[in-house]
Amino acid sequence: MLTGMEVVLRAFLFVIILFITAKLLGKKHISQLSLFEYIAGITLGDIAGEVILSGEAKISHGILGIFVFGIVSYFADVISLKSKTLRNIIEGTGTVLVENGKLLEENLKKEKYTIDDFSSLLRQKDVFSLSEVEYAVLEPKGMLSVMLKKENRPITPKDMKMKMPNEKVPQTVIMDGNILYDSLKKAGKTAAWLNEELTKIGVILDNVFLGQVNSYGELTVDIFDDKLKIASPQERPLMLATIKKIQADLEIYALQTDNKEAKAMYNKNATKMLEVQNLVKIYLEN
Repeated sequence: MLTGMEVVLRAFLFVIILFITAKLLGKKHISQLSLFEYIAGITLGDIAGEVILSGEAKISHGILGIFVFGIVSYFADVISLKSKTLRNIIEGTGTVLVENGKLLEENLKKEKYTIDDFSSLLRQKDVFSLSEVEYAVLEPKGMLSVMLKKENRPITPKDMKMKMPNEKVPQTVIMDGNILYDSLKKAGKTAAWLNEELTKIGVILDNVFLGQVNSYGELTVDIFDDKLKIASPQERPLMLATIKKIQADLEIYALQTDNKEAKAMYNKNATKMLEVQNLVKIYLEN
């Protein structure tokens, strides 16, 4: 019978071995595992548990078993990358459950899903009526991919023929009260700029839990004390308000003057400012 210390040492050893094996097999969330990978994972854990708790099992046999299953899983992944046929065998293929707005009951039965199971998957996609669905596929990993009917899809800027600016990835420039200089450099900002922005919103560096520079080059922060309120960036709204004011002033000047040339000039420029306002509105609104 194993002593407590032997169990601890065996457990520590196999934690390291399983960790290394998992790292070699790649980064996958448990919901992304294929059936083969899921079975291999359970088996690896079972082998480790048996060797840790059983005095009759040899450590070398346990390591060999984990090594074999790890190698088989690794090469199964490699083969899946190179051969679609084998990938379909190992990982499976998607099953169409809704096509052209019609539920395919036979495919639902084939996957052993009830209508309640299917409805639950739809609700997880924020879809509460089958009549909204044009096409739905049950993926090999068990997730449901849904394409809504055109009239039920959210309107996008593309649908409205609107051009949107490309967004840059926000950069985390402060973490736990410390400046991350590499990220600050990527954002195209300096420490002096950062300190100035913190001063504007009345926050000191040590109080900042997380600070990010967004795609517009503005600083947003989350502070340790959640009860304190901080000012939000106002540069873009202020610029939009200024453009609106200029446009309104030009219209007023046009109404006040009796000079025809001046009136025409004011009206022309007011129209131009309105066009500018419409163009930059999507960039400057919060």
